[in-house]
Amino acid sequence: MANRTSSTAQSVHGTDPQLLIETTFRQRIYDSVYWKDQCFGLTITGVMEKSTSISSVGGCFGASRKPTDFLCLLLKLLQLQPTLPMLHELINQKDFKYLRALAILYFRLTQASVDIYQTLEPLYEDFSKLRMRGDGGEFEI
Repeated sequence: MANRTSSTAQSVHGTDPQLLIETTFRQRIYDSVYWKDQCFGLTITGVMEKSTSISSVGGCFGASRKPTDFLCLLLKLLQLQPTLPMLHELINQKDFKYLRALAILYFRLTQASVDIYQTLEPLYEDFSKLRMRGDGGEFEI
């Protein structure tokens, strides 16, 4: 199941959930060492464990446009498709801010606009500082 969506996953917005990430980014993720070493065979609980150890959010960085660990884990979540109650638990927990950010982004990509508004609007009051990895590989808050 390295690069395939789970057979039990439902379509999101009328398409395969993995297709929510652009093809070039998706291919870079599949080719990355982190994906091959750390994400192969992960379950949802494994993704949660891995996300507690990441230290920044971001897309692709550096001259070779290497994907961040955050982006790799997002694609893995799109493959596995966690349940809605599980997503709400991940969004409402406050101990691991990068796990929470990952769940929020997944929720934003996959849910209907009304649900997004109702669930994520209260999070405007959360002022957690997140490190973001820029295009050149530098970090900013």
